[in-house]
Parts: sequence; structure tokens; C-alpha cells
Amino acid sequence: MPAHHLVTHGVVVGMTGSGKTGLVTVMVEEALRAGVPVLAVDVKGDLPNLLLAFDSFAAEPLLPWAGAMMLPNDSRSEAEIAAALADERRTSLQAWGIDEPALAAFRAGTEVRIITPGSSAGESLHVLSSLERRSPRWDTDPEAARASLSAAVSLVLRLVGRDPDPARSKEHVLLSVLAERRLRGGEAADLGVLLHDLVEPPIEVVGALPLDSFLPKTDRRSLAAALNTLLASPTFASWRTGATLDVASWLTPQGGKTPAVVVSVAHLDDEERALVLGVLLEEVLSWTRSLPGRQRLRALVVFDEIYGFLPPHPQNPPTKRPLVSLMKQARAFGVGVVVATQNPMDLDYRALGNAGMWCVGRLQTDADRERVVEGLASGEARERDSAKAIGASVKRLSPRWFVMRDAHAQGGPFLLQPRGSMSLLRGPMTRRELEMALRARSGAPVSTGQGTAPAPPLIAPPRNDEPGDAHA
Repeated sequence: MPAHHLVTHGVVVGMTGSGKTGLVTVMVEEALRAGVPVLAVDVKGDLPNLLLAFDSFAAEPLLPWAGAMMLPNDSRSEAEIAAALADERRTSLQAWGIDEPALAAFRAGTEVRIITPGSSAGESLHVLSSLERRSPRWDTDPEAARASLSAAVSLVLRLVGRDPDPARSKEHVLLSVLAERRLRGGEAADLGVLLHDLVEPPIEVVGALPLDSFLPKTDRRSLAAALNTLLASPTFASWRTGATLDVASWLTPQGGKTPAVVVSVAHLDDEERALVLGVLLEEVLSWTRSLPGRQRLRALVVFDEIYGFLPPHPQNPPTKRPLVSLMKQARAFGVGVVVATQNPMDLDYRALGNAGMWCVGRLQTDADRERVVEGLASGEARERDSAKAIGASVKRLSPRWFVMRDAHAQGGPFLLQPRGSMSLLRGPMTRRELEMALRARSGAPVSTGQGTAPAPPLIAPPRNDEPGDAHA
């Protein structure tokens, strides 16, 4: 499949164990081999496995990961497991014409970057950088800069329990006016400065109303007190350090290497994920709209396990608006979007109806299959018949087999089995494993972990005497 077919976006659906994450990983690898930068959103902790794309078929690089991949009741040593994994990897990839020089070229030609908002396991992220770090876009593209600023202000207001709506919230309008005044003047607009501006306003009028009529002094002081509490929180400090949220810079090749940027939020709770990814996706949308039009693929945005982030009406998390806009508009700028989920019942199919490529793996329930057929069908009889054929086929699929419909291809639907991935699919990584993989990628020596304590989970499960749900 030519890379430019993904300009019209893709959807991958399938139950647990269908091979969905493997297919997404192979899509990312092939995009990188074609020189297409990738921005991947990782909710489960799987996509940092891209760090494990070793440049040979030797067993030695696999040894640190062999113990974690041991099956129950497996009596083999870690060295034996590593050797078996190496043989399986060699056989699988050589069947597709991928030899050691191809592996070495892939590793040398890509730069994998792992960003972990709110954590130092990878690179931390300054989530409010569009507010607290002045962007050059204020001089070249103020509309895009204003959209990113609006998303950051909405995040701040959500964190203090205020209305985040840019059109209806007076707090949002006032903070945006105060911040833009400083940013256009060449200054940063950090929260401490904005707090001071709320208490001692440098402006007298908002729109056509005096400031005190627009938002009374008592309301401004209340908002300032809430912001001060947020600013003083030690937990919040970790969200205000690290890499600048700058998608244009992230996806610009450096040193002849194609970038793969993985934003991993597996360690965050559901609310934090929605807030952080809402700001990230608004930034992606602003960057996309700043690009010149193009019909060929210039970048790929991948969202593995989108359940909960693109729900049907009336649910409206912070991620939904930018995702819907990207599915509708990004193709005109050469930016493709691929989303994957195992829960097709909980997606907004009006948005996913914009996808030109669907890969449907095994689905467990009739309701799931009917929902996929609904998303695939259009008003044309031929399209409805094709969708029904897919619904009938997915009942009989084995793992790692998919029914694929590609709007760019003649005929179809097709049966698809992806190649094995060049990256070792170790599964979700713990914090220690992520740090170990980053060291290995940089060329530093890596311990096999023998004789050491087990790596702690990203989110500690409850103790036996504590009620509550464990986090996956």
C-alpha cells in the first residue's frame, strides 16, 4: 500500500488479542521507512516498544527483555528464551525481505523520542508552554498561536474547576486577553504574571464593557486565589517543566533522521489523560492548519486505543473537538490520522466515516460488528454491500488477520496479514523498563535485570487490604 493512501486516514478495530497493536506498530515502522515523520499517542504503554528495533538478528540485545516475556510454566533459561525470540524474529522478517542491513538502516535512519507528561521516565513536557513560553508564531502566524493559547487557558480553567469554554466563559476571555497582551508584546505569560494582572489589571475595557462590568473585582480575586493554589501545588510543578509543546519542531527531521515522537500517557489517570491530550491535539490541529496544502503524506498522527477520547454525542471530552477536526480537515494538508480501538461501540462514527482505510480484526459481539458496518456504510448500495461482507467475514478471523477496505484501491475488501514488526513487541513497559530501553537506544550498557528487584508498575495497584480497581 502506498504511503499516500493514509492521507485519507485509517481506522483499526479488533478485540484484545486480534493483533491490533502489532498492525499499528508495523504501520508506524513503514511510515518511518518511507521518510514520513510520526507522532504517536500511547495510552497503554505499548508504543515505546519502537525503541526495541534492534539492528541485527542476534539474541544478545533481546536478553534483558527475555525474562519479562517468559510464558507461565516455562522452564527455559532467559538465554534460551532470547535465542528463540531471535530465531522467530529472523524467520518472520526475512520472509518479508527484511535482512540485517535493512534493520540497521531503519535504526540509523530514525530518531525515536518518548515524551511522558507529568513523569521523568521519558522526557517531561511543559503542558502550558503555549502560555508560559512565547512562541515565534505570534510573529508569523498569530491565529495558530491564539488557538494553542486558547487550549492552554482551557486546561488551566479545568484544573481550577471553572468553565473552560472559549466562547462562553468570561474567565477564559479575560485570561486570554491578558495573556495575548503580553505575548504580542514579546513577553511570556506565566501563571504568576497572569495572577498579578487579575489583581491589578493593566486594562480597563474588555470588548465594549468596562472591566468591572465584564467580570467584577470579587470574581477576579476569586479566580486569582484559585490560580495561586494551583501554582503553589508541588504536583502541578511537574507539568510546567520539560520539552516545549511544539509539534512543528518535533516532526522536523534532524541530522537526516526521520522522527518518531511517542507521547505516552499510560501512567496518568483518565482525567489527566483527557486534559493533556486535549492540549496536545489542539496543538497538532493548529500546526496542521498552518501547513500548505499537499496531496501526499507529509506526517502521520497515530492514536492507539482511542476509546473514551472520541465518544458519540453528547459526550464531549477535551480531545473530541480537535480529533473530529483532524479527521475532517487534515487530509488537505498531507497529514494522515490512524486511530485504533477494541471498543467500536463507544466511538463517534460520524467522525470516523471520514476514514478511507479500515482494518477490521476479530470482534467478539454482534453489536460490535453491526457498529463497524454502520461506520463503513454510505448511501450507495455498493458500499452497503461491501460493509455487510466485512461484517460477515470478521466472525471467522484468526489472530493477526484483518479485513481491509481501502478507498484508494480497486475492488476489495481484502484479507490482510501484517508482517512481523522490526520492534520487539515486549508489551506495556514499566518506568524502569522504559528507562532501560532509552539507555540501550543511546548505546549505554543495559543490565539484564538478573538479581535485581522487579520494576515497579507505572501506577501502583491497591494493596490486598484496600478496595478499588487496579489500573491496567
